[in-house]
Amino acid sequence: MEFSEHIKTANVEDVVLQQPLHPPSRGTLCITGHHLLFSHREEQDSSGQVLLLLRNIDAIEKSSVENLSGYLGPFTNVVNSKRASGSSGTIIIKCKDLFVLQLDIPGMEQCLNIAQSIETLSCLDCVADMYPFFYRPCDAIFCDQWGLSNPEKHYTEMEELHERWRLSTVNRDYSVCVSYPTAVIVPKEISDDTLKKVAKFRQGGRFPVLCYYHRKNGMVIMRSGQPLTGANRKRCKEDERLLQAVIEDSDKGYIIDMRSAQQAQQARMTGGGFESKSCYNSWRRLHRHMERGKTLQESLIKLVEACADKSHNMGRWLSKLENSKWLSHVQTALSTAGLLVECLERDGHSVLIHDSDGIDSTLLVSTLAQLIMDPSCRTLEGFLGLLEREFVQAGHPFQQRCAHSAFSHARLQQESPVFLLMLDCVWQIWRQFPLALGFSEALLLRLATEAYASNYGTFLSNSDMERHAAQVKDKTQCLFRALLKPREREQYTNQLYEHTELAIWPSVHPQSLQLWRGFFLRWTQQTRHLEEVQQEIRNMVIESGKTALSF
Repeated sequence: MEFSEHIKTANVEDVVLQQPLHPPSRGTLCITGHHLLFSHREEQDSSGQVLLLLRNIDAIEKSSVENLSGYLGPFTNVVNSKRASGSSGTIIIKCKDLFVLQLDIPGMEQCLNIAQSIETLSCLDCVADMYPFFYRPCDAIFCDQWGLSNPEKHYTEMEELHERWRLSTVNRDYSVCVSYPTAVIVPKEISDDTLKKVAKFRQGGRFPVLCYYHRKNGMVIMRSGQPLTGANRKRCKEDERLLQAVIEDSDKGYIIDMRSAQQAQQARMTGGGFESKSCYNSWRRLHRHMERGKTLQESLIKLVEACADKSHNMGRWLSKLENSKWLSHVQTALSTAGLLVECLERDGHSVLIHDSDGIDSTLLVSTLAQLIMDPSCRTLEGFLGLLEREFVQAGHPFQQRCAHSAFSHARLQQESPVFLLMLDCVWQIWRQFPLALGFSEALLLRLATEAYASNYGTFLSNSDMERHAAQVKDKTQCLFRALLKPREREQYTNQLYEHTELAIWPSVHPQSLQLWRGFFLRWTQQTRHLEEVQQEIRNMVIESGKTALSF
């Protein structure tokens, strides 16, 4: 593809940039196939440049300079610059990471050309045209293993599994389940032929697979799609046998369905359903309703609108925050993860979790539960490995869910900030247990940004099958590997981390949950001051550690 075909005007001089936390500046604007580059006239080095990945742009609007405060809200106090004489235009750019900037461009024709170019290049659908395929850092190395691990390596390292569990390659050509990786862990006594039959009985072919083995008591977390019982209450004896093999001679297991009982009943009318007590008599079904899809996306939009409210009225702000229901979703996710941990850790029973498709809430709750229970998931490496297993390899459709953030006018039905909600929940745990997690808030902010627009290929496509077809692993760099390089590791490590084998139980009382200011108010002056204080504390801890080692 020739990106130049979509660039109506490549360079414009005498452009005025207005952005949060900075005074207005005049300089040159350039557009490339993947970036918007602004160079300050007064600055000669890279500190005077703004480089914006076009994929990060969620929406653009043409407006007058005087309306800027209506868009930036509390993010900055902008001093309106004088327009160049003659015809001119203004573009408001709203990014997926909630950054908002304004460009005052001399010449209306040039302004329209710039706007059209940005709109086209920021919404390219072809994966192979996206920037990760062109990004080559100076230390770029392509190796055989693209990520941190894979199902085969994970199974090999978990020797405790080998007696009762096996690694199946029934999905090696993605013909059984398009959203699963090529290898999965299943009960040893269940054959691949049985798995194929079970896959036809589960939504999207997502038959029950192991995602976590609890070393303390040998119990496991399984995840899947909903059973396709339909209105006729169809049975699948192979599915029943697989779940019985999970618990063996144990008295019972738990099925946590992240839909209300009413929603599960309604799903039968469209071919879905739930596990009936008569067919799965060793399993107890629990319903914990979690919102997803359009409802979650609208909640994010309302929250961002609340954060942009410039009225400075505390009552109005709190009302908008409550009406967004975002913190309610955080509370539900954490409490459902806590329920899962109770079943496994306290009651000592294995658990199967699913919603309808098994690619959203299921992965969110599984991730949080493992973080709460397992200390190996709380280190920097362990947490990144957890995200790789539970979101990337497990088939969370990043390209669909993160196509747009909170500003876009082109709302798609597939959008949903599930991954962002998960990171918010992790931040709540991090805030409540500042010594228990081996990574910093900066890592969570970086991941939240990278999921929507990235130089790396980790969050491209919707499944392992799509990444394989697009040669993502062969032609792009892996974000998780980059974050573990020495320079990056130092930035994202929690210097106050203290290892503990105990489970960490986050409080889900409303007064214990707070707005994630670091993300949702990240472009305010107050938040910037907090970041500076946190950085100073971090530097002091590092220096004290060096001093202690010198003795």
